Parts: sequence; C-alpha cells; structure tokens
Amino acid sequence: MSSNNSFASKLRARIRARSHVQSWWLWAGAVLIALAVVGPSTSIVAKGEAGKHLRVSGAGKTIIEGGTGGAAPVPVTTLVAFHADAQGGDFECLALAPSQVTSTGSGEFDANVMYVTGKVTSLEIAKGVATLRGTATVTGLGAGQDVPFTALVHAGGPGTTVRLDVSGLTFPEILVDGHISID
Repeated sequence: MSSNNSFASKLRARIRARSHVQSWWLWAGAVLIALAVVGPSTSIVAKGEAGKHLRVSGAGKTIIEGGTGGAAPVPVTTLVAFHADAQGGDFECLALAPSQVTSTGSGEFDANVMYVTGKVTSLEIAKGVATLRGTATVTGLGAGQDVPFTALVHAGGPGTTVRLDVSGLTFPEILVDGHISID
C-alpha cells in the first residue's frame, strides 16, 4: 500500500502542478483574447512626432487659388475653422462667392456656394503640417451626408495654405486672415 500511497501522492502532485500550469495558460489565453478584442476597437487617432501633444487648431479667411477656374474665373473666399487632437475634433468651411460676377456687387461675397461641417476622426502631424481626416455633411457644391474629407493644413498666419479634398473636389486655399497652430 505504501507504493500505492506513493503513487497516489505523486499523481496528486502532478495533477496539482498540471492544474497550475493549465490555469496559467488559461489566464494567458484570456489576456490574449481580451487584447485581440479590445485592441482593434481602441485605435490611435493621432500619430506624429514623438513627445508632442498632437493638436491642431485654426480659423480664418482664405481665398481659393484660381477661384472657380475656367476662362472667366469667379473669386471664391472661405471661412474656415477647425480643432483636433487625439480624441477627434471638428472641421468647418463655408465657401462664399459673389452673387453678381460683374458690375455693382461683384466684390460682395454673399452667395453660399458650399458648406462643409464635419467630425475629425484622425490626425497626423509631421514637420509643421497636419492632415485631418473625417466625415462631413456637405451642402451646395458636392452635397452629401457622411462624405469623407481630408484637410491638409500648414502652421502659420496669412500666406500659409489649406487644401481641402471633399466630394471628389480639391480646393487649394491661401490664408489671408487668421492663424493655424500645430503643436
């Protein structure tokens, strides 16, 4: 019987050791499953230069380079305002053109030709340039709901540039009044 007790006690010891190993593997497996489930749902919204706060904000008035284009381009100005960080942000752009293209009133930018209002969902910053991406509601030219947009903005005051890509259209803009901060 002593050999049986010895065998039984060795068996119990192995089972206990195996259950500790199995519980460790079970715990490790649970952690890996949790990371696999939680990881994709918590994406990094902002990426850029290490050690930076990764924020961008700005507001001002721009003029679209070349206006409406064509043989007789009509000037277009915009009011642009935005802010974004790692948690997201907002983007606004109102494009105005003169309702009278010649004669009296041709210099009055009083016709709303496009309005873009959206949520910034990702932000990339590199070398004084921020790229904001998100979805917007667009009225007027390029109208639609949940329209993807990309805004490329440079830090600075008058003379700096903004490029808005939305609804398959690209708007190269020059800031004439206001300021854009990237930090």
